[in-house]
Amino acid sequence: MIKKKLLTSAAAVTLCALISAQANSNTNKVTEPSYNPVTYTEISNDAKSTEDVLTYGLGQQGQRYSTLEQINKNTIKDLVPVWNFSFGGEKQRGQESQPIIKDGVMYVTGSYSRVFAINIANGEEIWQYDAKLPDAILPCCDVINRGVAIYDNLVIFGTLDAKLVALDRKTGNVVWKKKVEEYKDGYSITAAPMIVKDMVITGVAGGEFGIVGKVEARNAKTGEVVWTRPTVEGHMGYLNGKENGITGGEAGKTWPGDLWKSGGAATWLGGTYDPDTNLIFMGTGNPAPWNSHLRPGDNLYSSSRLALDPDTGKIVWHYQTTPHDGWDFDGVNELISFDYTNKDGKIEKLAATADRNGFFYVLNRTNGKFVTANPFVSNITWATGIGKDGRPIYTDDGRPGNPGAESKGSSVFAVPAFLGAKNWMPMAYSQKTKNFYVPSNEWGMDIWNQPVSYKKGAAYLGAGFTIKPIFEDHIGSLKAIEPLSGKVKWEYKNPAPLWGGVLTTAGGLVFTGTPEGKFLAFDDETGEILYSFQVGSGIVGSPVTWEQNGEQYISIVSGWGGAVPLWGGEVAKQIKEINQGGTVHVFKLHKSK
Repeated sequence: MIKKKLLTSAAAVTLCALISAQANSNTNKVTEPSYNPVTYTEISNDAKSTEDVLTYGLGQQGQRYSTLEQINKNTIKDLVPVWNFSFGGEKQRGQESQPIIKDGVMYVTGSYSRVFAINIANGEEIWQYDAKLPDAILPCCDVINRGVAIYDNLVIFGTLDAKLVALDRKTGNVVWKKKVEEYKDGYSITAAPMIVKDMVITGVAGGEFGIVGKVEARNAKTGEVVWTRPTVEGHMGYLNGKENGITGGEAGKTWPGDLWKSGGAATWLGGTYDPDTNLIFMGTGNPAPWNSHLRPGDNLYSSSRLALDPDTGKIVWHYQTTPHDGWDFDGVNELISFDYTNKDGKIEKLAATADRNGFFYVLNRTNGKFVTANPFVSNITWATGIGKDGRPIYTDDGRPGNPGAESKGSSVFAVPAFLGAKNWMPMAYSQKTKNFYVPSNEWGMDIWNQPVSYKKGAAYLGAGFTIKPIFEDHIGSLKAIEPLSGKVKWEYKNPAPLWGGVLTTAGGLVFTGTPEGKFLAFDDETGEILYSFQVGSGIVGSPVTWEQNGEQYISIVSGWGGAVPLWGGEVAKQIKEINQGGTVHVFKLHKSK
């Protein structure tokens, strides 16, 4: 039930004009953008500071929680647009970016590996950088980019041809550019990099091409490699150019034959950092190929969460959510640190993740030990639950059959679909309610295995699939989840799949967007919709909030795309009329003169 009467389009335009006029009239009062070097102390304090957004996740732990409360349950009715910024041209497609804000400037990425610097005072472009992409790039799931990292006087981002680029914050000129991997082999970068100490941390995408995943740390000012840690068992890691131990100790322990050489486990979503334990948490994607009958064993370290020492790149602990994955249940989803006060009054250092496989996990973040796991979507078929040892209890007939010498193995209907109960779109944790707010999808798939052999730079699946909805009235579902019990406190059902990130605030609000173009704010305790604004194109970006000149701002990027229209089967047909786009939207409270 909507608490207030929503604005008509005409009223919204009128208010937009009023607030824009007010903003323009005050332009001469607004401090011009400044470019003071961004320190690591500032980055470390991002979750507590309110004047900037310096990290992907509004803090290194990725909670996406803001202490701002000027925009709250009572004032949200007065939220109006300030300005919009178009990415322009015909380069639309999916816009999954999260803006970064510093000293009056917004840094935001667009599709096709573009970066924009925008003056927040008036929405005007300061500079634009377009990566010169080759024609032969091999992105799996649209030409998206999720954002930049900011450090010192640099804006750093990854490209679809697997390069890392550092730009001057003031001019947009290239300071350094480094090749991370060979794009012709299937590698790309879509995640926002992460700054830890004086290093920029990045992963790689390309699991559907049989690449070998890795986490890499580079000197943020020069781009030179500090350490590299492969995420497939059997590959050598390096520290300062010297060998630093084989991942997993040796090859062949959990992989048959030479399959570890093209094992996947892409680190395509990036990670989080927990300063309390001094650990980087990075998720890994599916093992390659999808046909699990070709690779008996757990296939480490695919479909896992890894804790890495940021100083050496060594794996401190790992937790595998889907051993011997046969459904493309990537384990990349963000691992978010949070503190829990138990019944004895002691604080436990925990971390939570809503996995693509349909289970919501809580781990001890100091050692990776399993605490609990509960389903957060309906009708899961591949497993009946998670055992006390943290391993799945597989369903006997839940895995697609072995094709053997045949062209196709027996098909099964599996829930969730391979796009996941939750895919890349980041959830949020409220320090106020102690709940996680999880964007999820209720769907299944017909899936079957096929024979396949590896060829460098070619798709390496060994499976076929068709995604289907499992409910008539909805696919997308935003859920408020109590982490230890797994109890769903409230749920918002959306007709189309949810594919955008979530933000929650001390003002008692939860923000997200829908593919239908609705930017929504919910009551964090009840799930009641308190605000809805039509932005004109589908939302698959992640909202942010910050304070400037005493006013709280909210921003979201819109532009429909991503994996759903490319891989969604019957679901994709249902939503083919959703508009693409490429626009940054900025809101604040309307103030009458």
